Amino acid sequence: MAAYDELMAHARETEALAQVAGRLGWDQETVMPRAAAPQRSEEMAAMESVLHARRSDPRVGDWLAEANASGEVEAAQLRQIRRAFDRANKVPAKLASAIARVTSEAQGAWAEARAADDVAAFLPVLQEVVALKREEGAALSAGGDVYDAMLDDCEPGATAADLSQMFGALRPRLVELRAAILEAEAPPALEGVFDESAQMKLARQIAKTFGYDMARGRVDKAVHPFSSGSGLDVRITTRTDELDPFNCIYSTIHEVGHGAYEQNIDRRYLLTPLGQGASMGVHESQSRIYENQIGRSRAFTGWLYGQMREAFGDFGIADEETFFGTVNRVQNGYIRTEADEVQYNLHVLLRFDLERALIARDLEVEDLEAAWNERFEADFGFAVDKPSHGVLQDVHWSVGLFGYFPTYTLGNVYAGCLHQSMRAALPELDAALAQGNTTPATDWLQEKVQRHGGLVPPRELIENACGFAPDEVPLLDYLEEKFSAIYKL
Repeated sequence: MAAYDELMAHARETEALAQVAGRLGWDQETVMPRAAAPQRSEEMAAMESVLHARRSDPRVGDWLAEANASGEVEAAQLRQIRRAFDRANKVPAKLASAIARVTSEAQGAWAEARAADDVAAFLPVLQEVVALKREEGAALSAGGDVYDAMLDDCEPGATAADLSQMFGALRPRLVELRAAILEAEAPPALEGVFDESAQMKLARQIAKTFGYDMARGRVDKAVHPFSSGSGLDVRITTRTDELDPFNCIYSTIHEVGHGAYEQNIDRRYLLTPLGQGASMGVHESQSRIYENQIGRSRAFTGWLYGQMREAFGDFGIADEETFFGTVNRVQNGYIRTEADEVQYNLHVLLRFDLERALIARDLEVEDLEAAWNERFEADFGFAVDKPSHGVLQDVHWSVGLFGYFPTYTLGNVYAGCLHQSMRAALPELDAALAQGNTTPATDWLQEKVQRHGGLVPPRELIENACGFAPDEVPLLDYLEEKFSAIYKL
């Protein structure tokens, strides 16, 4: 057997095992018995040991040295395998296993601390996570910037310096737009009690409306919505609040963006290194464009208004135009995942700066809550009222996902670029969306982005799709045009 074929057979088994490990994570966040957490942490650690051994196997190095690529796909497979091989050989197996064990424990501790608003109960295990991730980052960076090494795991090729420049260009126009909006008359807020079983029924209907294949997926509830898996088994979760059905609806659409991306990757790449999204930034571009530019558009919300009246009866919003304003209402709030489009990125920038300081040891875990609260009040103008609305609201740090938060804003930037190009290509899109038909938009995204999986590096993928290098201007122009109309600025 040729070296390339042997390498790919090994890689396919590795990817299959990684999917099994991912399913353990899905189970832990959805239906696992609470008392099973200690055992699950050992199971996760054992799986990580097996995966690390396979990825760092010396035979992989030999096969890479001998393998020849006969085309673009084979070259990309080799690139991705070499990247994973180099990474695995920088991180000691014992450290990789320890991170898997501790983050599994920390996830459960975070959920309990969040429910109890008890930061002190979470800090000891978070300190362990941060210490281990600093150690991993140091190993990966090999004397370079530790945070950049973590960021590269989520967004290959990105650096904190580049993102800081982009985010610095975003902030002034976002702050100016927010200030003008908050001085204007706001659309009415949604009021009432909305049956949670009806919310879940509507959420599943909307998931299918956006092309999510329920034969290869499912929608469950979790504390923090997420998507899991790829190829033929892609699962998403959402959450419900009887006072806020938009939380469920738009969390679902967001996660469907992730899930549809994974379902729509070229089937030839199934269980190979190319059979997953290009990066977290590209992944977020799909979830955010589904949720916002499509899901919160004037045309689509007109259709959604009718669906909500069917599901919940008269809920006090008089017409489609008013409903569009209600869906896009800008208001003060604590929660990133519930934030409006104007303020969402400000929530992300807060986290980006705090986690960089944490990894650089400019901020220690015991001071994290105070630093969060101080920064939040400075950025948003009001104080955090409880930890679950502050430092405990997100799952990411508990599971060691440092470098992930900035990809949310990068994904918004990518989505802004994609939306501009998609609208130019699909001048009749609104007519379809007004009928609840998202297919023209989702087909365009599948063709331009999703089907390629990991074939093309992230920034190049977005540039190919849009016809220009990604930058923040299309996103800012879109936000200013949309919200100036809603708020009559």
